[in-house]
Amino acid sequence: MVRIGLLGSGFVSEFYMNGLMHVPDQQVVINYSQSEKTARAFAEKWRLPKWTTNMREVVDADVDLVLIGLPNFVHREGAILCAEAKKNVVCTKPLARTAAEAKEMLDAVREAGVLHGYAETEVFSPAVMKAKEAIDAGAIGDVLTVRSREAHIGPHTPWFWDKDLAGGGAILDMGCHCIAAARYFIGKDVPAVSVMAWGDTLYHKSKTKSEDNAVVLVKFRDGQLGQAEVSWSSHGGLDLRNEVYGTDGVLYTDVTRGTPIRAFTLKGMGGHVVEKAESETGWVIPCVDEARVYGYHEEMLHFVECVKSGTMPRENFEDGYVTNRIVDAAYRSMASGHWEDV
Repeated sequence: MVRIGLLGSGFVSEFYMNGLMHVPDQQVVINYSQSEKTARAFAEKWRLPKWTTNMREVVDADVDLVLIGLPNFVHREGAILCAEAKKNVVCTKPLARTAAEAKEMLDAVREAGVLHGYAETEVFSPAVMKAKEAIDAGAIGDVLTVRSREAHIGPHTPWFWDKDLAGGGAILDMGCHCIAAARYFIGKDVPAVSVMAWGDTLYHKSKTKSEDNAVVLVKFRDGQLGQAEVSWSSHGGLDLRNEVYGTDGVLYTDVTRGTPIRAFTLKGMGGHVVEKAESETGWVIPCVDEARVYGYHEEMLHFVECVKSGTMPRENFEDGYVTNRIVDAAYRSMASGHWEDV
């Protein structure tokens, strides 16, 4: 039995719990929130035996794995606490606000000799994993370009809008998924070498100084190109898409707009439709089992199995650090208007 401690009791932690729901041989035994009310309510909802408002109490508990579902500005603190306590750790995306922070986290877990996972859901989505399986089998030949889109109407909690707390805007928040997809499809053995990016605040001008729309081009060593289109001003709920173009074919994934359900309703769907949905009436496209289609179930299953076998996860802090380096280059490119080296 893998005993799990949870740092965070908010939005992503809800997805973690849904993702863990059908994963065998695991039990979440303690959860943390800085708010006593939130910590207690989360523990009661999920029937967890203990809750706390002290992060150290989680990492010092009798747990085999700590899941970090905290805001960006607390990732470094949480990861270093885990490393100091010699606890295996998984951190949500983005790994950190900057590559410098991510490197501190990576160095800490390496020095501690613990297993470390990077909870990048995009590359654990069943549709994306199936596409990768086909690519590895030669279905579309050599991958030439990867175009990804991640969009919704904007973040759900106030700290996202603060550039200092979040570390950036839509590029860091959503572009990290697109970057991970490009690396996954092209092959992580082919490094990204340079980045060109445009970003601006087009819609949420009164809320943030960060970019709410952006396009990022990532050039890889062997000539492949990754393209990320990200937006915090896209109506209609979460939009997640990938297009992978190869020498012998093309693959598409669309987990939020390509669901098997379409409905027109005057009454609403009786509950949740899709993440960031603005309306439950009219034409709606409900997402079937979001925790699975987004990749939370598969990533949680993988991380638990890695702890059981003592194997380093296929997505780990090194991947998060690489992503942060590419994102940093994107922000430099936004400022300079030129291609920037990774």
